[in-house]
Amino acid sequence: MASHCLTCRRILLILTAIFCFHNLIIIKTTKTHLANAEASQKLLPTVVIATLVRNKAHSLPWFLGLIESLDYPKDRIALWIESDHNIDNSSGILKEWLSAVSSSYHSVETKIDEKQRGYTDEKSPLEWSEKRMHNVMKKREKALDYARKIWADYIFMVDADVVIENNKTLQILMAQQRLVIGPLLNASTEGYYSNFWGAMSEKGFYKRSEHYTNIVDREDMGVFPVPMVHTAVLIDLHHWGSLYLSYNKPPKGYTGPKDDIIIFAHTVKAIGETMHVINSEYFGRLMYPFNEQFTLEDDQSQFDFIKLEAMVEEVPPLYSSPHVYIPTKPKDKLGFDEVYMINLKRRPARRFRMMKAFEYLGIDAKIIDAVDGKQLNDTFLEAKGIKQLPGYSDPYHGRAMKMGEIGCFLSHYQIWQEVVEKNYEKVVVFEDDVRFELFFRSKLERMMKEVKQRFKVWDLIYLGRKRLAKDLEIMVEGSNRLAWPHYSYWTISYLLSNHGAHKLLDQKPLGKMLPVDEYLPIMFNKHPTSEWRLQFSPRDLVGLSAEPFLVYPTHYTGEPHYFSDTEDSVVIDKGEEVEKGGDHEMKQDREEVNDTKDPEPDITKIEPEAAVEKLQAARTKEEL
Repeated sequence: MASHCLTCRRILLILTAIFCFHNLIIIKTTKTHLANAEASQKLLPTVVIATLVRNKAHSLPWFLGLIESLDYPKDRIALWIESDHNIDNSSGILKEWLSAVSSSYHSVETKIDEKQRGYTDEKSPLEWSEKRMHNVMKKREKALDYARKIWADYIFMVDADVVIENNKTLQILMAQQRLVIGPLLNASTEGYYSNFWGAMSEKGFYKRSEHYTNIVDREDMGVFPVPMVHTAVLIDLHHWGSLYLSYNKPPKGYTGPKDDIIIFAHTVKAIGETMHVINSEYFGRLMYPFNEQFTLEDDQSQFDFIKLEAMVEEVPPLYSSPHVYIPTKPKDKLGFDEVYMINLKRRPARRFRMMKAFEYLGIDAKIIDAVDGKQLNDTFLEAKGIKQLPGYSDPYHGRAMKMGEIGCFLSHYQIWQEVVEKNYEKVVVFEDDVRFELFFRSKLERMMKEVKQRFKVWDLIYLGRKRLAKDLEIMVEGSNRLAWPHYSYWTISYLLSNHGAHKLLDQKPLGKMLPVDEYLPIMFNKHPTSEWRLQFSPRDLVGLSAEPFLVYPTHYTGEPHYFSDTEDSVVIDKGEEVEKGGDHEMKQDREEVNDTKDPEPDITKIEPEAAVEKLQAARTKEEL
């Protein structure tokens, strides 16, 4: 009986324990749910977005559009914008935008001075004159004081030509809980100029650092302590140290220059804190710091370049504010009789990107619907008298031509025909995978002036190509823009004269066809395969090349978004089994070695101090 009672007690105790444990879980779960619910109901921190605007009419529609696109409640954002000393329509754009969006934001503090145009001590609108620097320092301090005055949680100092493409930027920066932090901004998809310094000298100036390029290239990813971050900076006003930060009041013992970002960096250092930069995600782009030797038009061209670069990875164009009128840029033919762009109808994304690029560059181009190799067959080839060059086979894989290569040749061929039929003096030809260099228009214009001075007759000029015998190439005597090309691949862009078109057609190449980028070197007598070369005569095409190149391909073999319409097609039927071309048969396999952009001097690949020094030393934009 006693043992039975003991067993009952044990069972009762176990049941009681289970009941209590169950209730404890319910209580803890309920508390967790309540805490999560409470957290989810908390308002996001308030932030002041502070921007100084001067002569940025060319970037404002996109800058303002991307500010609108930030994934952050507008009623938690206060705008602080000041603008003065403009010689463009910056003030008009700001007024237009603010009248449309002001009611959406928590508050708007603006001051737009339209009376003062330029500084009396400046040589150009891009010069950092003493008066301009003093004004900027004063206004940045004013913005910081304003944010403190309205008890904002954060202030985001951002320049009016920054392209913030990551709409989560504010949340990502806030989540790091740093006093001062900036998102890594890239100068271009390949550039090394960025918005931070890797190191600082004892006197407070820029110093080269070993880890700088690793951070920019994102070989190392995360949040990094750095002595300087600028251009786009989030400051945590909850942090005690924010009370001691200043843009125009240097710390005791400061002997550095009167410079807003350098003084600010020293005030951070003086309280034992450091700035940080984060590169764990892609955030956007910034402009190179042009000086007084450049013009406002150069700055506009640079922003056009940023818009072009933003489309390289086949993403939509940069978003611009729908509340701002963007005037249409006038278009022309670049000084040529016609500008052609070859594109397959079944590649609408490429067509859209190229037409948008022409819009940004002010180029009036004619679309040539490419001959689609997927639509060709033996009956078509026979009807057109198209035959492969006797003895031709792909140099690397021993295969015959592919239908895509035939379609590519015919696409260029119809342009050559039109040049002759319409008696055009000179034309430009682009394929649809072109990536334009910075200052493309002005570089092309200067190159053509030199061509006119040096050559009475020219036939073809490559604007971009794949060099295969660089050691055998020489510059045109006395020129730093033109070279004599050797054996090359690609026809992504070239200039063609009427005289040159006649020479290309006179050979009747449809009856002895080979890929168009093999045909051109044969015609200026630089092809290494004599068996092919000797079947054409005369080989007297006057071929030149831009040096450095003015265009490059958007993508190289093996990169994301790369594809080839000439390679992914059917091989000509030579009485053998016809196979679908795969990766092992790609012509681009020949280019795996050094299949990258040639290492030209490039301001985008120079660290900040060297970039600024180069810009200051340059008398024109030739060196860019």
